[in-house]
Amino acid sequence: MKTFLTFCITLLFAASAFAQDYTMDQLENSPRHHEWVTIESNDRTLHNFVVYPETSEPAPVVIVIHENRGLNGWARSFADQLAAKGFIAVAPDLISNTVEGIEKTSDFETSDAARQAIYSLDPDHVTTDLMNVLEYAKTIKAGDGTFAVTGFCWGGSQSFRFATNAGDAIDAAFVFYGTGPGNAEAYSNIEVPVYGYYGGSDERVNSTIPDSEEAMNEYDKTYEYEIYEGAGHAYMRSGDDPEKPADDPNVQARNNSWDRLVSILNSLN
Repeated sequence: MKTFLTFCITLLFAASAFAQDYTMDQLENSPRHHEWVTIESNDRTLHNFVVYPETSEPAPVVIVIHENRGLNGWARSFADQLAAKGFIAVAPDLISNTVEGIEKTSDFETSDAARQAIYSLDPDHVTTDLMNVLEYAKTIKAGDGTFAVTGFCWGGSQSFRFATNAGDAIDAAFVFYGTGPGNAEAYSNIEVPVYGYYGGSDERVNSTIPDSEEAMNEYDKTYEYEIYEGAGHAYMRSGDDPEKPADDPNVQARNNSWDRLVSILNSLN
């Protein structure tokens, strides 16, 4: 029994290690330029992972808001993949220096500890951070003056919320399986189109779509979304796993979402 338990634990750790390894491999083998940029926000140093596309032309800038586990390997890999499509990606680590002695997400002992830090954030501080990140994005000389924000899970909700605060300073907001603002009147402040991406099996989040749609329609705002049947919550991350078969619903949803995201981003400029 002990030998079997040891074997199972070994497999669990191996699977966990691989889940991180493939994103690390993607990042380490990427030909694109990566850099860490720091800005001052909310009386602390905020770290940002920035990736540039391989192009000689100015490019749109996309702010990438991570999930509720912080700026992990997958979130940075997504930023790199976004740059591979021709966009400058700026991914802030919104829990950097929010816990004493911890500079970045990677410094947390566990992803649960990072999640706890996420849910301890002041929503208004998150907005201030994102506004400061946007101000930094405007200084990127390789940018073409087009700005968008996208996020996943918790970050998807923050992307929706940021649209209620950014006015016309951004050109679009992309919400991946995130909920809309709790205050219906907040939708009236949105000045840009919001594009939603949802997994068909993610009923917790999907149950909030009708309220968002009703509020967006009431204030005559653009809210266009797709629900990918069979896909679950966080399908962009799970569907990115190279070990999964091509007919996996999460893989298909991830690939279709990429096509839609890139197409809409290209239409902004």
